[in-house]
Amino acid sequence: MSVLLSVLTVLLTIFFMECLSWFIHKYLFHGPLWFMHKSHHEQSKSFFEWNDLFAILFAGISLFLMFIDGKNFGIKFFIGVGITTYGIIYFVVHDWFVHRRFKTFKSNNSYLQAVRKAHKIHHKNMGKRNGKAFGLLFVRKKVIQ
Repeated sequence: MSVLLSVLTVLLTIFFMECLSWFIHKYLFHGPLWFMHKSHHEQSKSFFEWNDLFAILFAGISLFLMFIDGKNFGIKFFIGVGITTYGIIYFVVHDWFVHRRFKTFKSNNSYLQAVRKAHKIHHKNMGKRNGKAFGLLFVRKKVIQ
């Protein structure tokens, strides 16, 4: 597999994972999987939440893809790399910056602050309903103003 095709596969997988994550969050996490996801909307008593099992699931999928195609470095391997890269980006932005699971990542960047504020608005609703819309439109409006 060429380097260009490998990089393109990773980038497309990251984009696909963002779209898939939005869909899963809106229709599954705030739907039939609410029993697990609600731990993310509640005041946590411990560092780990039931919601963290979703990260473990996706990590397992990416490791499986990389393992079965690791000798060939084919498309499955680079899809696994893309899923892993998305997971790292998600962890740093969502868990580390937005939710401050670690207190070390702070930024005065206006876009990042708007993302954090939009996510806090999403979390104001502690229930299953009306928590579906995260609203990147809100983020874009706040940054432009």
